[in-house]
Amino acid sequence: MQQRSLGTRTVSAIGLGGMPMSIEGRPDAERSVATIHAALDAGVTLIDTADAYHRDADEVGHNEELIAGALRSYGGDTSGVLVATKGGHKRPGDGSWTKDGRPEYLKEAAKASAKRLGVDAIGLYQFHRPDPEVPYADSVGAIRDLLDEGVIEMAGISNADPDQIREANEILGGRLVSVQNQFSPRFRSSLPELELCTELGIAFLPWSPLGGIKLARSGELGAAFSAFQEVADAHGVSPFRVTLAWELALSPVVIPIPGASRPESIQDSAPAVDLKLTDDEVARLSAAAA
Repeated sequence: MQQRSLGTRTVSAIGLGGMPMSIEGRPDAERSVATIHAALDAGVTLIDTADAYHRDADEVGHNEELIAGALRSYGGDTSGVLVATKGGHKRPGDGSWTKDGRPEYLKEAAKASAKRLGVDAIGLYQFHRPDPEVPYADSVGAIRDLLDEGVIEMAGISNADPDQIREANEILGGRLVSVQNQFSPRFRSSLPELELCTELGIAFLPWSPLGGIKLARSGELGAAFSAFQEVADAHGVSPFRVTLAWELALSPVVIPIPGASRPESIQDSAPAVDLKLTDDEVARLSAAAA
């Protein structure tokens, strides 16, 4: 599979987002493990998770533990797989999301995530979402400390604006390796962040790159954005694959992380790295998604 740079690592140009396997509407564990194994079989070497990817209040880290177990049970070599996790978001168990960017909490959360993942140091740890009650510099400062202490190998941020990207990179001493923001045909407001990451050489990881779980599950992406369906028909592939290929074509720093809860989903997504769109097609899709 085509590779792209993420900090000191080289990973597959398409990653796997683990959230749909652990929140509301999740499949049984057997199907989730089969989905992760299918991703590995397809050459995926980046798996994204978070301690907040769980459904009930008493199962913090459900997705982290699911992924760790799937990697252990996989029959092949997983030494090249980068598991990226996040901290700073919480789920009380009622379907809502809360924020906690306190430095002491982030440090405890990172160490708990490392234990669940069964690693001495987390490959990539990302500050999940800014907490308006905590100065951003304090939260990112905790990530810097984790990096300096060797608890994590690489540092990233998520749901950040351009100013926060610059601030985080400065606090981290130029060691910010990734920014994970929402980006898709239906959500393009993170384009300035994508452009800044391209300028700085920082990996940009679009979350919900297919427009969100509901749109992906309903299969309505092509109906909502007809140009994507038309280009897909011309290539004989799904509009989901075209969407990921379009995002990859926007910048060499883009590494989409589509969520999946069925093996068939990631098996359809992964070949997007080999789908070559013409410049005219990329321009047409960009115009349609604007």
